[in-house]
Amino acid sequence: MELRKLQKIAVSALEDIKAKDIEVLNTARLSPLFERVIVASGDSNRQVRSLARHVADQVREAGGEVLSVEGEENGEWVLVDLGDIVVHVMQPAIRAYYNLEDLWSVLGHGKTPAITAVSEP
Repeated sequence: MELRKLQKIAVSALEDIKAKDIEVLNTARLSPLFERVIVASGDSNRQVRSLARHVADQVREAGGEVLSVEGEENGEWVLVDLGDIVVHVMQPAIRAYYNLEDLWSVLGHGKTPAITAVSEP
């Protein structure tokens, strides 16, 4: 599936179930494994699991492939691997602790461009 379409489906799925603080990070120059990282927050274990499940369901429904879903057991941090995009859905405390946005920005330090937030697909 084309990257922009996949990104739009993932972000829309997160918005459908009221994810908070959705950020799309362009990591194409930082990793050969994926081109985007999407980070979003959910208020509870149940919402985090529901958000991740909805992303996976919407991608499959659109004909895309979900490579794996990790972390559904506890629902504090669920990762949805879509190949070119990795979606992290986290509870706010976990998100603040791991601070993936800053991690990717440190990895990109000195590169041009480092990491860019992508607002619209």
